[in-house]
Amino acid sequence: MSAEAADLLLSIRRDAADPDSLRATGDRLSHELITRRLADERPGEAVLSEEGARSAEGGGRTWVVDPLDGTREFGEPGREDWAVHVALVVDQRAAAGAVALPARGVVLSTGTPPTLPPPESRRPRIVVSRTRPPLFAEAFAEAIGGELVPLGSAGAKTAAVVTGEADLFVHAGGQYAWDTAAPAAVALAAGAHVSRLDGSPVRFDCADPWTPDILVCRPELRDAALAALAVLASPPGGPATGR
Repeated sequence: MSAEAADLLLSIRRDAADPDSLRATGDRLSHELITRRLADERPGEAVLSEEGARSAEGGGRTWVVDPLDGTREFGEPGREDWAVHVALVVDQRAAAGAVALPARGVVLSTGTPPTLPPPESRRPRIVVSRTRPPLFAEAFAEAIGGELVPLGSAGAKTAAVVTGEADLFVHAGGQYAWDTAAPAAVALAAGAHVSRLDGSPVRFDCADPWTPDILVCRPELRDAALAALAVLASPPGGPATGR
């Protein structure tokens, strides 16, 4: 269904001219398509979508959907860093998921898990939000000898790590389960490290879907990243978050 939503969004993007109308239409129609497919294929199971209220109580199972992640980028001609997220959360764990990158013709899924490519001999590439990078981003890059790469969608940023285009994705300041559940599921299936900035597991509470922060990285960079974050991410007075 993520691939079907991807095709729909590409057709909408080709035909629309006004960016604001394009974004609103894409969000709405992708949401309607995915929730309709879930109702047909998984009747009675709970669905939590960014574009709609939770549909039912699922007994510990909830489908978590972002029908258009990176809405800003979707409305900017030529940008590829937007995505479609569909995840199954079971007991606060992202048990399965798919991230579609429609503009690139790519779907990353736990059904056919991708494999992390071998590490490259380069400075670590750290993907961060275009609009809300952590306040400690530059210091973090310096601490691990890396370089910052701003991108849009959380799915696109996680996909960059999974495909080897980047090595780490770090975010503070909060996101929601629909932003992070599907990317986390795909990254874990690919063999990447996924955690909170303090190294604890990322949990997806669908009754309160706020996700405070996340780290996705190649496993060989985990220790260095967490050591740097332990110093930088929680200065006196509270966490340094991006806005």
